[in-house]
Amino acid sequence: MKLSVTEEQLMLHLWKLEKAFMKDLLEAYPEPKPANTTVATLLKRMANKGFVGYTLHGSSREYYPLVKKKDYFSKHVNSLIKHFFDNSPSRFASFFTQETSLTKAELEDLKTIIDNEIKKK
Repeated sequence: MKLSVTEEQLMLHLWKLEKAFMKDLLEAYPEPKPANTTVATLLKRMANKGFVGYTLHGSSREYYPLVKKKDYFSKHVNSLIKHFFDNSPSRFASFFTQETSLTKAELEDLKTIIDNEIKKK
C-alpha cells in the first residue's frame, strides 16, 4: 500500500521523531503549519492503512511508525525499477548516473559502494 504525498511528509516527521504526540508532529512542520484536524485525519488514514500505531496515555495518543523507513522506500524504488526501467536495475543505475547532476566525487562514492557490494557477493 502507498502513502499520499501529504501522508509521506507526515511519516517523515514520525520516522525522525520515532514516537510523537500530535503537538510534537505539528511542531515538526515548517510554517505555515497544517491544521490540527488535517494532521489528525492523516494519522487516522495512516493507521487504517497499517503504517502508524499509537499508545493511549489518558486521552492523548502517542503515535509511532509500524513500517520502517528503509522498507517503505525500498519497496517503492523496486516498484519504480519494475515499472519504468523494465525491471532492470542496470537501466535504472544508468539513468540515475547520467540524468542527475552528480559530481565526480559523488560518482566515485557510488563506485566505492558498488565495489564493496561486489566483494560481499
